[in-house]
Amino acid sequence: MRMLMIVTLPHHTFNAAVKDGTATAKIGKIMDTTKPEAAYFSEINGKRTGFLIVDLQDVAQIPSLAEPFFLTFEADVQFHPTMIPADLQRAGLDQLGKKW
Repeated sequence: MRMLMIVTLPHHTFNAAVKDGTATAKIGKIMDTTKPEAAYFSEINGKRTGFLIVDLQDVAQIPSLAEPFFLTFEADVQFHPTMIPADLQRAGLDQLGKKW
């Protein structure tokens, strides 16, 4: 199952990593470990935020994806199921529209 993983990095821990020169290596290690299909970084509500697309075969994989961010940066992590256009086409929207 494709999931959108949203990672919000707190200022104090990420700033400390930037200042001590370890931020790039730490993010690189996490990306190498989690192997997202895609990863984008931006700002949301004034906080550094990562948007990762990950493929979950089993929900038991969630800790292996989230813990590196929790333990390294004290980050907040959210998971949201996602669809590509082909998934949406298979969803039966026309039939749902007729039913409801």
